[in-house]
Amino acid sequence: MKPKYVYHGSGIKIEGALVPRKANDLTGDPYGSLKGVYATHLRKWAMIMGILSCKGVKSSSTHVKGKRKIDAIIHSGWPKQDYFYLYTLSSKTFKEKPKGSAQWVSLKAVKPKKIEKLLVKNYIHWIKKPIRKKK
Repeated sequence: MKPKYVYHGSGIKIEGALVPRKANDLTGDPYGSLKGVYATHLRKWAMIMGILSCKGVKSSSTHVKGKRKIDAIIHSGWPKQDYFYLYTLSSKTFKEKPKGSAQWVSLKAVKPKKIEKLLVKNYIHWIKKPIRKKK
């Protein structure tokens, strides 16, 4: 069932509508390379993505496990800004890609219903640093 709203996290404040862009998906997922506005029905995942897109983060990954568990790791760098943004979007133009996933894509520009400015320090505990093996 399609949710009423989906969420998009970003390290920058976007004025006006979110416009379709090509994603930076390194996994080879064909849905992760569409030119679109990417969002999720999982508010927490969107917030994590907002933190991971902050200045200073060079390399990161996320993995959604089930309906509640989200693993997020910053492999290189660390957020160098105090705030990130969470956009609440109408799901009207979004399609679930791939079916049964937590990812939604709109091929059209989307004007946010709500924009929240959130403190990175309040949510950074959701992010892990990679475990480095001692040599």
